[in-house]
Amino acid sequence: MSENTATVTGESQDGLPGNLRACLEAILMAADQPQLPDDLARVLGVDEPKVEATLELMREDYDSERRGFELRHTVRGWQYASRAEFQSVVSAFVTDGQTARLSQAALEALAIIAYRQPVTRAQVAAIRGVNSDGVIRSLAVRGLIRQDGVDPESRAALLVTSALFLDYMGLDALDQLPSLAPFLPGSAGDVADGMSGADAEAL
Repeated sequence: MSENTATVTGESQDGLPGNLRACLEAILMAADQPQLPDDLARVLGVDEPKVEATLELMREDYDSERRGFELRHTVRGWQYASRAEFQSVVSAFVTDGQTARLSQAALEALAIIAYRQPVTRAQVAAIRGVNSDGVIRSLAVRGLIRQDGVDPESRAALLVTSALFLDYMGLDALDQLPSLAPFLPGSAGDVADGMSGADAEAL
């Protein structure tokens, strides 16, 4: 059996818990930003050319099977994404009920982004204590937040509020955001201690 054939079968390789393809799929499903082949190779302990070849095979397979998702390759790396032709149904799902009030989860995520920006998805999730990808996508679709650059260390997208957010809030600039102090419980000092200087001043 050739190396490429083994890559796409169920055979384990290089001491991994499954075949290389399965390991790459698991990582890319969990990642919230594109992944570079050299980073994937380092984590899995395999050669980078083998990782690149497997990713290419995966992309070709998904394309030939006309899956609802694709393995997209950009300058930032490899990432799963919905195919363009399914954008209408994805948008319908994400924006379903968007004329209603924001959910509690969405309000929490929006408040974190507003007062801590720029911030990554992972940082929002860490503060909330729960995965926030869904509510962040919803906020982005509504135009309340946007991506503004990339974190130099994690390569994760940095999130900030949009001009539309300021319009809805009736603000001219972010420094006009209201103080959080009246809305925080007595233990809020612990939270403030973990904020940057600028964030603490907003409390």
